[in-house]
Amino acid sequence: MKFIIDNIFIVSIVVLSGGALLWPALLPRGKRASTLQVTQLMNRGKTVLVDVRDAEEFAKGHLRDAKNIPLADLASRIAELDKAKNKTIVVMCQTGARADKATKILEAAGFADVFSLDGGLTAWQAAGLPTAK
Repeated sequence: MKFIIDNIFIVSIVVLSGGALLWPALLPRGKRASTLQVTQLMNRGKTVLVDVRDAEEFAKGHLRDAKNIPLADLASRIAELDKAKNKTIVVMCQTGARADKATKILEAAGFADVFSLDGGLTAWQAAGLPTAK
């Protein structure tokens, strides 16, 4: 106990840095699906693919049949997806960070079955799966 009191500054730095490392792991990220799971969902049908990257990124390569709605426009263009409320929606971006934000927006709008592609298009391409241009 004397050590902790004598070195309170160092102990507080250790506790704060440990908390900062754990914080991202404790945040809810929504439902994620691996590339294999997304492929299986696509093969079953009744899946809508939403790419939330910018139009320039989308033009460089995307999943076949993916609908491009940039994350910045998603809240205002959510009505375009109303017909898909009873379908599974898979949201993707380049690495998965924007897709996590998009899944939260869609779930708040009443979409029940929403997944984000874990690792994004980068993971899709690393798995050797096809993209369209």
